[in-house]
Amino acid sequence: MRYAQLLFLAGLVAAATLLAGGASAAPATQTSGKTLVFCSDMTYPPEESIVNGKPVGSDIDIGREIARRLGMTATFDNTGFDGIIAALLGKKCDAIISGMNDTPARAKQVAFVDYIKVGQSIMVKKGNPLKINGVAGLSGRTVSVEVGTTNKDFLAAESKKLKAAGKKAIDVVAFPKDTDAANALKTGKVDAYFGDSPVVAYYIGRDASFAFAGSPVNPIPVGIALRKGDPLIAQVRKAVNAMYADGSMVKILAKWKMSATALKK
Repeated sequence: MRYAQLLFLAGLVAAATLLAGGASAAPATQTSGKTLVFCSDMTYPPEESIVNGKPVGSDIDIGREIARRLGMTATFDNTGFDGIIAALLGKKCDAIISGMNDTPARAKQVAFVDYIKVGQSIMVKKGNPLKINGVAGLSGRTVSVEVGTTNKDFLAAESKKLKAAGKKAIDVVAFPKDTDAANALKTGKVDAYFGDSPVVAYYIGRDASFAFAGSPVNPIPVGIALRKGDPLIAQVRKAVNAMYADGSMVKILAKWKMSATALKK
């Protein structure tokens, strides 16, 4: 669950290079009638990542389907998450689709069209050698997260509660990429990883050395972010509602093993 705050520049140049060889690279411009440009941090599988030079994931499929229903073609600008809202407000893209939680703080800056609801989970080494079962079990432990995310904010708040109760704080270590945060657990640099439940499930499905610890917590809506007052808001909301009505949203989520994240409509 991510949280964008800081201005991001250099990553936009790198993103264009990454995407140029696969599906057409997204231009850093507003919609020109037929192109819908999404900002997306491509380090968050299964929602968005780069595979063989091309953007793939549930958010990529959802973004493409929304664009199709608007009579447009979707392109994706690989943008670092800690500057993704700044990129949208600076008109480097038309919308953000990047596993972004719809929170009151973000809603002060952008408008949201919610499309799924996601909880957060703890990931540990297989066999859970440290016997971590829930957030309270992270007291005194080192936990990796992606920088600028609500995962990081949530753990910081829980750490304060633990300290107030006379227990050890959680040592939260932030990494620039979520994949780096997960790898920190694999290489023994941290005791646990904390992220969105579908992302944890993806990592566990790909690597038998990982396992869940406890049950998901803190479910929060995830939304497509747009500039306030943009006519696209109503159009995107209509497309999302139609995708739920005809089953195409559920089909996409099932493809990426994210059926549990579907909104109850």
